[in-house]
Amino acid sequence: MAKTASKNAKVKDLKASAEAKNWTKVIRAVRSPKTGAYTFKEAIVHKDKVKDYLGQ
Repeated sequence: MAKTASKNAKVKDLKASAEAKNWTKVIRAVRSPKTGAYTFKEAIVHKDKVKDYLGQ
């Protein structure tokens, strides 16, 4: 017989997934001063701070 997830585990997973939706992956192109080639910097940023991160 298969085991079922407890109600507490389901509630915990719902809270974690709701909190995870507040974060976003930002990919930024950065130009190298030496060669002029672009490199990409990736970061996980809270959705409220995306503009601040891109403005740097």
